[in-house]
Amino acid sequence: MSDQRDFRQLPDLALRTLGGGVVWANDESFAARENLISPGPSVFDAGSFGHKGKVYDGWETRRRREPGYDEAIVRLGAPGIVRGVVVDTSWFTGNYPPEVAVDGLEVEGHPTVADLLAADDWTPLLMRTGVAGDTENEFDVTSDRRVTHVRLRIFPDGGVARLRVHGEALPDPRLLDALGTVDLAAIEHGARVVGCSNIFYSSPNNLLVPGPPRSMGEGWETARRRDDGNDWVEVALAAESVVAVAEVDTSYFLHNAPGWATLRGRAGEGGWFDLVPRTPLQPDTRHRFVLDAAPAATHVRLDIFPDGGMARLRLHGHLTPDGRTALNDWWRTARPGRTAPA
Repeated sequence: MSDQRDFRQLPDLALRTLGGGVVWANDESFAARENLISPGPSVFDAGSFGHKGKVYDGWETRRRREPGYDEAIVRLGAPGIVRGVVVDTSWFTGNYPPEVAVDGLEVEGHPTVADLLAADDWTPLLMRTGVAGDTENEFDVTSDRRVTHVRLRIFPDGGVARLRVHGEALPDPRLLDALGTVDLAAIEHGARVVGCSNIFYSSPNNLLVPGPPRSMGEGWETARRRDDGNDWVEVALAAESVVAVAEVDTSYFLHNAPGWATLRGRAGEGGWFDLVPRTPLQPDTRHRFVLDAAPAATHVRLDIFPDGGMARLRLHGHLTPDGRTALNDWWRTARPGRTAPA
């Protein structure tokens, strides 16, 4: 189900705002491990010093005086298939690790740190390789295995500002069955942005993250249009589904919300059909639309007129039998040797 695109257009599955967490690190003498998955770029204050030395917005370990390496383990907010990683060493110039490696692991349930440290089936996502300082070091990943956790190893020590783990979420089909009506556009349920007209101010992936927005900066906002066109975003749903309720949220967009919007769906490579015909939008408002007997869809396209900002897009519904079968097949392929869902 991979899209042949720049992997950085895919969501960061480790992001704190998606539910990710840095659950362990062997050392964080100078800067806390939790900074690795903070949203936004690392910031730097040249005059900021604390009792432990220079304050960095990243993870930094002590200077090693013995052989070995340092490591941190990240629980993904949305388990899935990793398509690329970014080991960002921004602001670390004389104290970055010269080499790094990244491994992945799938664990059922809610493992303890002891469980993760004892696991012997970590698989390489990025073999030990060199990195540059003060740089967003990008690496493609070719693994098709589903992972729930990633391990960053740095050789021998030093500082990393951010770890970005871009990919496609792959939910447990049994979870979607048990939940019944779910948000089929949620990243954590396997949805992903596959096309967008404009990403000038912020990423359209923000539309699909969990939880309510807390500011205008947590949505998708386009540049001001000076032509007769309009902006749009296309989302691949978790699998073929029937959408029952659509939510188009302009929260926090007061003077830059779109004037109107349409919502259309399509199944596979078929033609587009209306889910919500062109309708006026209000600023700073959650708009909810009940869809009566909507056709099955694999993709949904939100068009906004003419431009502006959206906070969230929620598409509540259920998988079709064909959608459930397709998700089961992907689940089995990505988890060789594991138990398949019923």
